Amino acid sequence: MSDLLYSEEEEALRAAVRDLLADHCDAAGVIARTESDAPHDSSLWKTLADGMGLAGLLVPEDRGGQGATHREAAVVLEELGRAVAPVPYLTSAVVATEALLACRDGDDLLAELASGRGIGVLAVGLHTAPGAAFATVRAADGALHGELTGIADAAVAGVLLVPADDGGLYAVRADAVTVLPQVSLDLTRPVARVVLDGAPGRRLGDTETAVHRALRAGAGLLASEQLGLADWSLTETVRHLKDRTQFNRPVGGFQALKHRLAQLWLETVSLRAAARGAADALAAGEDADVAVAVAQAYAAPVAVRAAEEALQLHGGIGMTWEHPVHLHLKRAKADSIAYGTAGAHREALAELVDLRAP
Repeated sequence: MSDLLYSEEEEALRAAVRDLLADHCDAAGVIARTESDAPHDSSLWKTLADGMGLAGLLVPEDRGGQGATHREAAVVLEELGRAVAPVPYLTSAVVATEALLACRDGDDLLAELASGRGIGVLAVGLHTAPGAAFATVRAADGALHGELTGIADAAVAGVLLVPADDGGLYAVRADAVTVLPQVSLDLTRPVARVVLDGAPGRRLGDTETAVHRALRAGAGLLASEQLGLADWSLTETVRHLKDRTQFNRPVGGFQALKHRLAQLWLETVSLRAAARGAADALAAGEDADVAVAVAQAYAAPVAVRAAEEALQLHGGIGMTWEHPVHLHLKRAKADSIAYGTAGAHREALAELVDLRAP
C-alpha cells in the first residue's frame, strides 16, 4: 500500500474546492434550495465540472478526462460532504463514470460526463451494495420496459445507464423516460422512480461487470463524503463549545463534554484512515474489495454519531431548522444505507477474509 497521507497536490485541490464552496455553497443557500422545487445547484455544478474540471478526474486523458485517481476524487468528496453540497458528483462523476469505464462502447458519453456537459446516473437503487442483487428492466426489440426505484439524482440526469434483463447496460436519454420524485430524507440528494415505457436504449456493455465496478467505487468514495460530514460536525462543535459559556466558563471546559469530543475525534481520525485506505486501494486496483468493505463497515456509524453529537452539543440552536447541523444529520443518515449498510459490508468482509460466523 502506498502512502495514505495527502500529497501536496491533494492539499492544493482541497484548498481550491473549499474556497469555491465557501463562496458558492453557504448553508443558508443549501437550506433554501431544499425548500424549493430545484434542490440541485446547477451553477455550482457547472463551476465544479466545467470550470475546475473535477467531473473528469477518474477518466483517462485519452478518453476526454483529467487522468487523475480515486485519491483526488476522494478529496473532492470530503469537501462536498463538509458543505453538504447539492451536486451530483458522487452519482455522475464517480458511479456513472465508473460504469462507463467498464463498458466497451460509450466513450462519447464518458467525454460528455467528464467535461460536465452532461450528467449521468446509474439506474440502480441508491441502497444497493456492491455484489448485491439489483432490479432490471425488460429489453424487447431495442426498447426498454419497466420501472426502477430509489435512483439518486435522476431528476437532473441527462442520460440514464439502465440495466436490462438480457445482461446489457443501456444508455437511455432522460427525455425518453418518466422521472417521478420519491420522498427523500436527504433533500440535497433526492431519489426518484424511473418509468420506462418502450424507451429506446443503446447497449453499452455487460451489466454485471459495469454495475459491480460502479457500486464498489461509489461505496469506497462515499466513505470520504462521510469523513467530510464527521469532520465538519466535530470542528463546528468544538468551535461552539469554546464560544458558549455557562457559569462564566466555556462549556467546552466541562470534563464530560471533553470526553465526548475526545471519543469523537478518535473515531473521526480512524474513519480518515479507513476512507484513505479505500481510495488508495481503488486507485491502485489492489485489495479494493476488502478496503471498501472495511471503510463502509466503519464509516456510517461514525458519521451519524458525529452529526447526532453536533446536534445535541449545540443545544437549543442545534434543534432549529436554520442551523445547518440538520443537513449533515440527514445526509449522514441517508448515507448510512447508501451503497449498502454497515452490516451488509461486514458480512461481505467476513466472506472476503474467510471469517464467516459459525
